[in-house]
Amino acid sequence: MALGTAFGLQLGSTPDRFVVGLAVLTLLCEVAEEQPLICVVDDAQWLDQASAQTLEFVARTLAAEPVGLVFAVRETDEEPKLAGLPELQVRGLATGDAAALLESAVPGSLDSRVRDRIRLRSTASLVSLLEQGFVTQLSSLPPPSRQFLLVAAAEPVGDVPLLRRAAQRLGIGPDAATTAEAAGLIEFHDRVRFRHPLVRSALYRSATAAERREVHLALADATDPGLDPDRRAWHRSCAAVGPDEGIAAELERSAERSVALGGLAAAAAFLEAAAALTPDPARRARRSLDAGQANATAGAFGTALSLLADAEAGPLDEAGRARIDLLRAQISYNSSHGNQALAMLLAAARRLEPLDPNLARGTYLDALSAALFAGRLASGPGMPEAAQAARSAPPVQAPDKADLLLEGMAVLYTDGYAASASLLRRAVQAFGREDLTLDEAFRSAWLAAVAAVDLWDDVHWDVLSQRHLDVVRKAGALSLLPLALASRAIFDIHSGDLAAAGSLVAESQWVAEVTGGENTLAPIPEAWLAALRGHEQRAERLIHDTLHAATALGQGVTLTMMYSARAVLCNGLGRYEDALAAAREAAADPLELGPAKWALAELSCTVNGCAGVAAASMPGLSYERPTRSSPRWGPRRSRIARGASSPPPARRSTDARCGRRKS
Repeated sequence: MALGTAFGLQLGSTPDRFVVGLAVLTLLCEVAEEQPLICVVDDAQWLDQASAQTLEFVARTLAAEPVGLVFAVRETDEEPKLAGLPELQVRGLATGDAAALLESAVPGSLDSRVRDRIRLRSTASLVSLLEQGFVTQLSSLPPPSRQFLLVAAAEPVGDVPLLRRAAQRLGIGPDAATTAEAAGLIEFHDRVRFRHPLVRSALYRSATAAERREVHLALADATDPGLDPDRRAWHRSCAAVGPDEGIAAELERSAERSVALGGLAAAAAFLEAAAALTPDPARRARRSLDAGQANATAGAFGTALSLLADAEAGPLDEAGRARIDLLRAQISYNSSHGNQALAMLLAAARRLEPLDPNLARGTYLDALSAALFAGRLASGPGMPEAAQAARSAPPVQAPDKADLLLEGMAVLYTDGYAASASLLRRAVQAFGREDLTLDEAFRSAWLAAVAAVDLWDDVHWDVLSQRHLDVVRKAGALSLLPLALASRAIFDIHSGDLAAAGSLVAESQWVAEVTGGENTLAPIPEAWLAALRGHEQRAERLIHDTLHAATALGQGVTLTMMYSARAVLCNGLGRYEDALAAAREAAADPLELGPAKWALAELSCTVNGCAGVAAASMPGLSYERPTRSSPRWGPRRSRIARGASSPPPARRSTDARCGRRKS
């Protein structure tokens, strides 16, 4: 169904990129059940970004399947795709080898001067030679046929009826299409297909700017504004000679529709084009800022920063400049989750207070999230300062669930757990009652799920972590997806569904690869998986490497997570002294949410284990060291009953997980 929707063969909502990737992987593996399969993707440099990302995911996920993917990529001036996959560079032959190959293919003797001319000609760029060959072939066609082919090259979807309508507007008769098809350059089926991708690029690149604008204008006029306003707006933008507010406004509306359909990358492209076509400097600066926001959320941090520089050069008001500060801070936070973002977010929140109190409060929530990540490694202000600043923010008359969450988190770090528990419970329950809006998913859903963890509310932890992931996936917010994936994977780990957690870890790694970002979050659940499975060497290596990376970035919460995972690993292996040291490190700051309290359960296991070792040394007593088959291993260590629909029953005894009494 996902592939059918992606190819337009059936109706349906926009399929998730990860689901499309899994569908392609499944299709290839089913074909390979009959016999091993080699899938060759020629001229991969011409793939669109979404297709390249999907195929890259498949290539990295094949593992032991009898399927091989081979991508043939030519060097072009465009941004490289599929970077990071194993490469075999095919270079030109040396002079002697080239001469030997030529002589082996030509019967009889070959004049050395002729041989050298052929060999020297082959050193030119193959792409350039092929394109030039197609241009030469095109030059022999009648002008109407060449123009018809240019219209087809300018319409990437290959919509045959649209192509014919545009041709009619240009006065191109049906014979032009027949001649072009007879030349073997183009085919007409359900879609327009070129003989080779280089035919399209040769056509478009060899045309003059005026010729391109003419065919784009014809395509725009031939597109129904009611049925396909976005494609019409895009063609109008390509046909524009200079700034045009009408077209820019159309592109802005197209961006709004793209966000609603989960196409953040498309929205970013529409907004970027809108900004370029805006004649008014102030409005152009605002649209550049909006385009920067969309690109940042879509994971294109470099483009976002460039657009922010454009916006900053324009005549922005104080609110606009405060938004630039906020967006730079958010890019810093989402790109690495390091400790540098906290001070930037606090400064942005203070600047926004007199300008936009609601946005300021949302920014304080961002700051609290950043403070949680910084934890013990905060440089400059930490969680106490962030909480105090949040409490001093201007109040609102009708607080929503995000305001309740902000208040509860701030009280927790200023007045303590007891004072904050009821506030946080109200906030978590409010988030659980209603579906998440896009803004809530982007800014507060993760923090609400974390608050549920600290309240030992496993039901809401389940609901909120899954909702967060669902909304972020549907929106295509690649910058936020690694956090949502890692958070949900940690839930699956603690619920005992290690297979689901492993799938989310793989998806998180893919997201980091296709966006070019640092994979700072996926190693956290990956290390926990290895620890729970008792994979000692792999777990120790992951924990060691992640501790070093987290220290360099300033991710204090990751240190807590890794020490807690190491305590789990060492307890399972019977290495109780090592487990005790790791658990003490993890529980060093009891105010840290979640992981610090999980470590207390490992302290209990460590104490019991050490007592068992001592008892085993006494005459007349026996003690059995835990093994991989003992209940201490694997999913049986989970703290949540998988599939539970209600919280665990109340207990009056001390809960070993957190060392406090539960009522």
